[in-house]
Amino acid sequence: MTSPIDPQKLDKLAELAIKVGLGLREGQDLFMTSPTSALPLARKIAEHAYKAGAGLVTTIFSDEDMTLARYRYGHDLSFDRAPGWLYEGVAKAFDENTARLAISGDNPMLLGKEDPEKVGRANRANSKAYRPALSKIVSHAINWSIVPYPGTSWAREVFPDDPEDVAVRKLADAIFAATRVTTPDPVADWAAHNARLLERQKWLTGKDFAALKYTGPGTDLTLGLADGHAWKGGASHSRNGIVCNPNIPTEEVFTTPHRLRVDGIVSATKPLSYNGTLITDIAMKFEGGKITEVKATRGRDVLEKAMDSDEGGRRIGEVALVPHSSPISQSGILFYNTLFDENAASHIALGQCYSDCFIGGETITPEEVEQRGGNKSVIHIDWMIGSDKIDIDGISKDGSTVPVMRKGEWA
Repeated sequence: MTSPIDPQKLDKLAELAIKVGLGLREGQDLFMTSPTSALPLARKIAEHAYKAGAGLVTTIFSDEDMTLARYRYGHDLSFDRAPGWLYEGVAKAFDENTARLAISGDNPMLLGKEDPEKVGRANRANSKAYRPALSKIVSHAINWSIVPYPGTSWAREVFPDDPEDVAVRKLADAIFAATRVTTPDPVADWAAHNARLLERQKWLTGKDFAALKYTGPGTDLTLGLADGHAWKGGASHSRNGIVCNPNIPTEEVFTTPHRLRVDGIVSATKPLSYNGTLITDIAMKFEGGKITEVKATRGRDVLEKAMDSDEGGRRIGEVALVPHSSPISQSGILFYNTLFDENAASHIALGQCYSDCFIGGETITPEEVEQRGGNKSVIHIDWMIGSDKIDIDGISKDGSTVPVMRKGEWA
């Protein structure tokens, strides 16, 4: 039986992951995680990594049935545990300049029918254990990237009314289009795309806005920006000197907001898929940077539990701008996967900030990040607040305003 996934385009995606996503250097080791369903892509990535001169490729696989087995048969106390020994080893590998690649392809709604209390406990334990390794990623100490794979269970969620092979083919085609592997020269196309994103970054960083003002249906929000913030997006310069693209695909430019200077109300424009729960119609109120009121027609308890992981969980760590005309938005597909859905609309993220989103971010210390307004948390949850009905203005330090977006498009 012929695979519904084009093998040539899958090979191009694997090559793109190594050359553009990671910018893997000769002799550099690679640590990769992948669902078992994405084994065809993982194999191709390993092949291209070794062709590029990788030192050693080490892969850890996850499996949906084994994950579900834990929630159905695991001892209650196990949900407060995580393999800290593994993450300590990963952090050590990052200290030795190992690159990091994650393949995203599992069913995003896998845990939707499991006990949300157990899901929340497991996530908190895992987040805390992962912090030594995560700190290397959020500070861009190493080159890292995330790439997608059209897994069968994911495809069934996105296209529930289609036969399995048709659903997989549709998801694969959408992934290949969004990652630009359908173009004659994907590497060159990504270079041009990164150059366009760089123009936006330079303009926004140069403006040095004190805040962004969002207005639209259900939204009247003033979002202060961190002192000395810098806008990022597309290609990123890691502290190890390697240029990488952390997200493939990507359409956003983003920076660090000030955790104490967010006020007003804001409503989500798309559902949020978080750890197997679809959270719909999110609306929040901010006072002095902190979320004081949360509404959602579905999944509110899951969101509240995540936000209560620590003090920083009720503050903002990232703000990102995405035009409504982005290819992912125009596809009209809800992917139930943040890697895609966050690139369909402007968004904000609860929790941890990216410490390299500052002028001089290559050498900034955690203490300086906090002093400039950056947020710290064990969570980082993106949710979409942009649409073709949202206007965004930049507020300068003298109080004057500059149009940034009108009806979801760059002004």
